[in-house]
Amino acid sequence: MRNHFSFYRHSSIVLTTFFLILVSSCSVFQAGSISPRKDSAPSIGVNPNTIIDATPRKDEITRAGNKNPYTVLGKTYHLLPSSKGYNVEGIASWYGTKFQGRPTANGETYNLYAMTAAHRTLPIPAYVKVTNLDNNRTAVVRVNDRGPFHDQRVIDLSYAAAVKLGYAKSGTARVRVEAVNLDDQSFSSQASAIAENYFLQVAAFKNPVSAKALRAELLLTVSRDVVIKSPELDGIHRVQIGPIKSLTTVKQLSERLIALGKGRPQLISD
Repeated sequence: MRNHFSFYRHSSIVLTTFFLILVSSCSVFQAGSISPRKDSAPSIGVNPNTIIDATPRKDEITRAGNKNPYTVLGKTYHLLPSSKGYNVEGIASWYGTKFQGRPTANGETYNLYAMTAAHRTLPIPAYVKVTNLDNNRTAVVRVNDRGPFHDQRVIDLSYAAAVKLGYAKSGTARVRVEAVNLDDQSFSSQASAIAENYFLQVAAFKNPVSAKALRAELLLTVSRDVVIKSPELDGIHRVQIGPIKSLTTVKQLSERLIALGKGRPQLISD
């Protein structure tokens, strides 16, 4: 009897230890960090040609997001005193739906459609120009988060920034990260990082009659403004719903269109 008790007691300890290890392995760190939960792209696509760079401005450096030094996964990081002159090449990754709506390191809400980034040592906020060294595409982003906590990577971009740089599907890219000189007036005329108006592009046609027929159907179905945009250059007639002010509304409307068999609409920012 004693031997049986010893066996069950030993088995209980083993199972308990396994459970604790399993739970601890599922812990999620802040955005841009290592996590076993798989990240993914949003269900609503975005056109890289409509994505607007972040507008650099002289933001106040606050305590939020700037604890110095700080430790993650047993490694301690020391913040740079300034972003001035920062110029580094390395691997960029991106983060998406897993962190959507969660607070970033400085308390802002992560928006995968905004032009933001996570960096381990730059002061928050900071503005950097990121260049994809494989295709020379560039994007200006605002650093408001910490990560990525992988030694092989230098920056973690939002999903939208990765789309603009052309590596959202591949997951990573070789990039150059350069601090933006806030005294450079060339950035002053750019629009803000988050678009004020959104459109959902449902379809595009060469035949204007088909575009008009879909517009008429959508007007009855979704009870929202539906427009047909027909640039003269390509002769394509694009059927879009909008303008829409809220990303929550965009998501709900997109899910409804998918349920109605209209495919996956594409998000367009204006």
